[in-house]
Amino acid sequence: MIPAAGTLPWRRRQGSLEVALVHRPKYDDWAWAKGKLDPGEEWPAAAARETHEETALEVRLGRPLPGASYTVLDRDGEPSTKEVRYWAAEVTGGGGPLANEIDEVRWLDVVTASDQLDYSRDRDQLRALVRADNAGALTTWPLALVRHARALPRSQWKDPDDRLRPLDERGAERSRAIVPLLAAYGVRRLVSSPSVRCADTLRPYAASLGKALRLKDGLSEEGYADNPAWAIRHLVGLVERGRPAALCSHGPVLPALLDELATLVDPTSDDSADAAKLLDEAAETGMGKGEVLVAHVVDSGAAARVVAVERHLP
Repeated sequence: MIPAAGTLPWRRRQGSLEVALVHRPKYDDWAWAKGKLDPGEEWPAAAARETHEETALEVRLGRPLPGASYTVLDRDGEPSTKEVRYWAAEVTGGGGPLANEIDEVRWLDVVTASDQLDYSRDRDQLRALVRADNAGALTTWPLALVRHARALPRSQWKDPDDRLRPLDERGAERSRAIVPLLAAYGVRRLVSSPSVRCADTLRPYAASLGKALRLKDGLSEEGYADNPAWAIRHLVGLVERGRPAALCSHGPVLPALLDELATLVDPTSDDSADAAKLLDEAAETGMGKGEVLVAHVVDSGAAARVVAVERHLP
């Protein structure tokens, strides 16, 4: 299997929804910006990277769109299945040269884009994008719940203060790998338990942004045991703000936060069943260490609703 990822960059011009297509002179075709994953790269990071390389556009990933699977010839000339995952992507900036294999990027309204696309499979993503837009659920913001990465085992930690227990080598590696993942979604606000293993899971990303972590005692295991309501309040505070954010906490704390998010799932969304299932599974079986769960949210405060959910495990 050949893994690849791409996006449907979108914008509005004079009230009209437009999407960006790329032209590949080698194949003389019009399609979505996409490309193969680098070794060890996660799908969302590859989608954002490939989009920038092929279109020079900077994007923030939104809700996932239907994928595509088809047969291609690999480097040895043997047939292989190519699996492509797509996201809606709001354009946040851009400029610069195009990738060598792309000679033109064209912004088109959705009807013209549908006619321009050379492959029928590419229309599946466009139809999903239009449905989301018609439902008022295309403009979303990400709320990422993160379980801290692997830490030194409790049995090996001699200090009586467990809050000081650090990440182990694999945990530190995962904290660095989270950087391009959160960057792909444009996360800007970072809230964490003050425990070292949580704060250090987000610290590399905070450093990449030049932003400070907001440490909240209510998100620690100890603070949650004293007053479970505080953890929920921190989550609700992020929902009220309605800005791209990540929250890092512990295994015993996260189920309550996941249950709270589940109450916001929009039953009218195309992805509501999958979103509810993913949240329920994560709450029941527990998030993996270093896992990032991304909820795509429309609106904020009392009007907020979750329209899609993704899970990214190390």
